[in-house]
Amino acid sequence: MRILLIRPRPDKETIGLQNVMICEPLELEYIGAYMESLGHVVTIIDMILEKKPLGYFIKEYHPEVVGITSYIAHVNVVKKYAQQIKRVDEACRVLVGGVHAEVVPEDFKDEHIDYVICGNGLKTFAKIVKSLEQDEKSSDIDGVWGEDKPGCLKENTFHYPHPNRSLVARYRAKYYYMFHNPCALIKTSYGCPYKCSFCFCREITDGKYWTRDLEDIMEELKSISEKEIYIVDDDFLVDRDRLLNFCSRLKADRLDKKFLIYGRSDFIADNEDVIKALASVGLRAVIVGLESSREEELKKYNKKSSVALNEKAISILKKYDVECYGTLILGVDWDAQDFNRLYQWIRKIDIKFINLQPFTPMPGTQLFDAYKDKLIISRKQYEKWDLAHLTVQPTKMSVRSYYWQIIKLYYKVTMHPRNIIKMMRAYGLKENLKLSLGASKITMQYFVKMFKN
Repeated sequence: MRILLIRPRPDKETIGLQNVMICEPLELEYIGAYMESLGHVVTIIDMILEKKPLGYFIKEYHPEVVGITSYIAHVNVVKKYAQQIKRVDEACRVLVGGVHAEVVPEDFKDEHIDYVICGNGLKTFAKIVKSLEQDEKSSDIDGVWGEDKPGCLKENTFHYPHPNRSLVARYRAKYYYMFHNPCALIKTSYGCPYKCSFCFCREITDGKYWTRDLEDIMEELKSISEKEIYIVDDDFLVDRDRLLNFCSRLKADRLDKKFLIYGRSDFIADNEDVIKALASVGLRAVIVGLESSREEELKKYNKKSSVALNEKAISILKKYDVECYGTLILGVDWDAQDFNRLYQWIRKIDIKFINLQPFTPMPGTQLFDAYKDKLIISRKQYEKWDLAHLTVQPTKMSVRSYYWQIIKLYYKVTMHPRNIIKMMRAYGLKENLKLSLGASKITMQYFVKMFKN
């Protein structure tokens, strides 16, 4: 069958990280490779980078099946896409999947969407296509959401062909993550063994965590042409023996790559030798969920870490010349003094890359029910559930003042002369100008939010 896979462009209301990063649609590359292995013809369209409207591609490729990946912020966009597809070709079947569909599939209920994949994405996608080929009833397939159906039992292994990156060959030069340019993605594990109260990751895999075979990972790494590799595991730093074996294999195979990973501060603080080993084989940066500079907030988030461990982790990363990209949750009970306190702590630990996220009780997590009566945006305003909008009413300042504090904090850190000099020395003028342009677009979005409020 002719299959068209689509990565949607975010709604204009979504505060866009795509202004500072556009990563390859790895999940679609996996589906593409698997469906090609079963004899189907697959095309991937990345609407973030395309300028032509969706209808053009439906007419151009005449797909029998269209698959769309989605996060929560894309839900309304996906529904509009489905309507546009049906308007061009009513017989075309529309399938929707992705992390949000796996946790809150009912959000995609729509007359123009034929199937919502709520589990085991590759296997379920293939079963749907097979049933369409054979003109069989497919609504009872395990992994397809239905209002009266129980949730499916999700796989805890992953044995599928490596992603077909050639399906996005025309886009590859434009995929990057901040200063990691160009950048390829790889996934070596699924789920997360920790239980942070705010996190969506565990919900996707029903709390399960498992890893891929190291030999399989090495084979995939050898096939990737890009030098910059973003390992998109929810947490790469889990098993020290696995990580040391990974380092040994990289050296033995003489693979010259640079890595960006996710990792927890407590692991970094307790395993300096592992960080040293990873740095020796190309570890360039770690996205660390610091979350807070206050012990009581870390306990509230069930982070199982501490401020002292955060600070020790950062000092270890600096020791081995590994960049820290710190993510921080901003409390809805904060006032201006709290924002200033956080700024002073950021200055103290001396990091220059931060991601500030207003506290967001994501639908599907244990926190949502506790805050659902305090929301200031509707559950149906999916485009604003982007971890950048305020979703809960601040208790000590107005929404406008809150957004202003976010803007100030970003610029006090990123535009500090010391940090500008460091970034210019490390990454050069061209890359800094590109990042600055993207950051300015995000700033303008925040200013619009301020004026609207």
